[in-house]
Amino acid sequence: MTRERIAALPPNDWRSRGPEFAEPNLTRNLRIADVLRGIGKRHGCSPGEVAITWTLRHPAVTAAIVGGRNAAQVDGFVGAAGLTLTTEDLSAIESAHTQP
Repeated sequence: MTRERIAALPPNDWRSRGPEFAEPNLTRNLRIADVLRGIGKRHGCSPGEVAITWTLRHPAVTAAIVGGRNAAQVDGFVGAAGLTLTTEDLSAIESAHTQP
């Protein structure tokens, strides 16, 4: 997701009115996405795979329900099953997640 893509959303798209796609949340969420993208690049996986792996490491989470509309989207997250995040990865994600 990018600012440009969000700005181009049609008015009938729920994201165009959603609080996570408006300031101040937008800047924070795009920052988190950039961190996930960078970590994914280092590990040879997608930002989605990083996000799933990060979510599943939380002790209160026992499963992640993810889905795709086509096989290509599934390919973008199936690698999460074998991904191990480093301490540095986890620190970077937590830092981006907790910054206002």
